[in-house]
Amino acid sequence: MMAITAGMDMADIGWEIKCREEDLKQRALENERRAIDDARRSVDEKAEQLKALGQQSALIAGFAMVVMVEASIPEDLNEVLLVLYGASASMVVALMLISMLNATFILVAILRYDCVNREVPFAHFWHTRCETDFRLALILFSYGIPLFMFVLALLGWVIFWDHTNASVYASSVVSVIAVGAMTVFYTHIQRKWGDFLINPEVMLYNPDAGMAASKHKRKQPDSARSK
Repeated sequence: MMAITAGMDMADIGWEIKCREEDLKQRALENERRAIDDARRSVDEKAEQLKALGQQSALIAGFAMVVMVEASIPEDLNEVLLVLYGASASMVVALMLISMLNATFILVAILRYDCVNREVPFAHFWHTRCETDFRLALILFSYGIPLFMFVLALLGWVIFWDHTNASVYASSVVSVIAVGAMTVFYTHIQRKWGDFLINPEVMLYNPDAGMAASKHKRKQPDSARSK
């Protein structure tokens, strides 16, 4: 009887050990699947960012090329204005083209990353091989946008140079709109998102939210503050 009981106990212990081993194998398999999914999710996230940057850079470069090629330049155009127009339009195309090519090459590189074997963690791969070039592409893109607006400001004077009636007014309107767009870009968009996108160590901070909160506190009566 004792031998049967001991045998049953040994069988129970063996069964528990087997279940434990299977449980460990299942957990290891789930962890591996989770790691593969995390790697693929990281690759997809960076790929979407690079696609957006490359597409927008190519779009602005195309606009600048069309503006430079298709614009009818008067023969008696001021030489300084002509040089500024040609140089700024060429710089926009060059900056956006380098940004697009950089984003495209990084995109091809990360799509070749092996999410299954993961010989190198994707975070380490991105930090050592792609982060610097991605920052460069963003910086060039951020420089090309205001420069493109400067081309727009000059475009009005180039197009309306031969128009004697109200040419100054029409050119001034175009320039004012371009300068206004440039001001909005620097005072709001670049100020809010520039450092956050270029420098990954910068915490997300909304300067406008802080100003709104301080104004709200000033508007509150003393009784509400005391509460």
